[in-house]
Amino acid sequence: MNAEFTQIFELTLSEKLQLVEDLWDSIAEVPEQIPVLDWQKEELAKRKATYLQNPDSGSSWEAVKERIRSKQYGA
Repeated sequence: MNAEFTQIFELTLSEKLQLVEDLWDSIAEVPEQIPVLDWQKEELAKRKATYLQNPDSGSSWEAVKERIRSKQYGA
């Protein structure tokens, strides 16, 4: 392992989490550089076609958030 990176393992948990957040934010600043693989494009096209055939088959973002939160907090 590169000696420069070994210092990362000496960071506190809080510092590591901040580093991960900072790295993720820097990646999110250039979404056009994030590759989308062929199988991902195919899956998106399949899901879009399914949605267009039956728009009521999906869930609203609000409903999805509620399901996630209720599982997360045991509500």
